[in-house]
Amino acid sequence: MLHGSLKHDFSGRKIKKKVIHGDRFNKYEAPAFAEKKPDTGPFRRDAGVVYKSADSTGSGVCTAPEKKEYTGTLIKGIATMHKSNAVPVINQQEATDIANMRRN
Repeated sequence: MLHGSLKHDFSGRKIKKKVIHGDRFNKYEAPAFAEKKPDTGPFRRDAGVVYKSADSTGSGVCTAPEKKEYTGTLIKGIATMHKSNAVPVINQQEATDIANMRRN
């Protein structure tokens, strides 16, 4: 367990007090006291203004994007080479090679 003092640093040396000298101590002058003015009404700048809601029956409505589907004939399928690395398979030989690599 460590015991310490606020007057000594971690190596045991005494810490000097920091003394504020002369002008630096007397430089700041507090501002004069001013009373708060009473509230004159609502603080809102746009009081009385009504904003319309967004129009949900128009061109601003978001729709789901069309599903992307491969329609070509070159790629036969997708294989997983390492962890979640998806690799396109072009022919039977590639599929066999990828399957052998996963087992090694």
